Amino acid sequence: MSELINNRETGAQETTKRQEMLKEIIKELHQGKSVEEVKAKFEQAVGDVSVEEISAMEHALMEEEGIPVEEVQRLCSVHTALFKGSIEDIHRPSKPEEQPGHPVHTFKLENREIERLARFSLSLHKDKYVRERSEEYVYKLLEDLNLLMDVDKHYSRKENLLFPYLEKYGIFGPTKVMWGIDDGIRAMIKEAKQLLTNEPRDAEAIGALLDKIVTEVTEMIYKEENILLPMALNKLTEDEWLKIAHESEEIGYCLTAPEVEWKPDRAPEPQEAAGADPKQGYVRFETGLLSVQQLEAIMNHLPVDLTFIDQDDVVRYFSHGKERIFARTKAVIGRTVQNCHPPQSVHVVNELLEDFKAGRKDVEDFWIPIKDKFVYIRYFAIRDEDGRYMGTLEFTQNIAPIRALEGQKRILS
Repeated sequence: MSELINNRETGAQETTKRQEMLKEIIKELHQGKSVEEVKAKFEQAVGDVSVEEISAMEHALMEEEGIPVEEVQRLCSVHTALFKGSIEDIHRPSKPEEQPGHPVHTFKLENREIERLARFSLSLHKDKYVRERSEEYVYKLLEDLNLLMDVDKHYSRKENLLFPYLEKYGIFGPTKVMWGIDDGIRAMIKEAKQLLTNEPRDAEAIGALLDKIVTEVTEMIYKEENILLPMALNKLTEDEWLKIAHESEEIGYCLTAPEVEWKPDRAPEPQEAAGADPKQGYVRFETGLLSVQQLEAIMNHLPVDLTFIDQDDVVRYFSHGKERIFARTKAVIGRTVQNCHPPQSVHVVNELLEDFKAGRKDVEDFWIPIKDKFVYIRYFAIRDEDGRYMGTLEFTQNIAPIRALEGQKRILS
């Protein structure tokens, strides 16, 4: 027994030592050393790296060393160059990710289409535009970028379905870093489209930005398939993957879609087997009585999106109308609202909640145009009869049809 304990202690010490080495190498990059300067030290001192160690390292850089999320995002692309070829292969006996319809299979299927679009079509049209400066290739590039913007669905499924489960297992570093980089890619695609539609055009600047987009998109594919997805496969249960698969349709797919529904070979859950109905029961209000089914139907028929977070900033409910403006999936239930937003905007969320909790505000309004919609977003502090803060209600509505109203209507048409 003592030998076993000693072996465990030795293994733990070795893991800690490797973590410290990794952190020191990344800190050297942070201080300005080049990849070439630290690569030899990395290969000699660390060797193969597991995805769990990368996750722990990123978490430690942010939590223990105080390096901001934004800086880790910048370093992420640099240290990926070090890790390529050294991340250990994780062999799983059943390989569910190879089954069509499995979320990981779908993510990889989309990645092949994203690669083809970015590295072949977009790169080819960029080269020809920079050489010829013709309108023909402006249109082709705009077409490529419109297609590439579909990557938003790929990233949204990752952020709104996969990240919440990883966070339940205590994995926060990679999710924060990746979300920030995803947002950067989205922004660059929009910027490139704007530069192509502006007059006069700066072909060199456009070419440089498009090259950066291709690089960042390609690097993200590598990070997903060699860090994020293997880590998720190690942590998530089959039931959790099944929930992600069922909710993926709600957000949508990028450039392609699974041809079949994933149906793992497993016994049904006890509740499924028993045919239990979660909508049975009634809710008594001060002004009436409704069945749970009636109440849910009422909430889902309102022409607005509702989301409620409790006094601890945890998402507890959202309505499920036919035409939601912003994607919501069941995976966000039980997740803190801060982890439902990109790191760059969390400070705005915290400031609003602090004002509500302190009683400085009871409501805050925002409005933004989104394509053919004019979105009105309202936040309300919910308080009990004694004025104690109970949570915040988000109320979102497309008011474009309301703004377009004129005259009057008094009878049925």
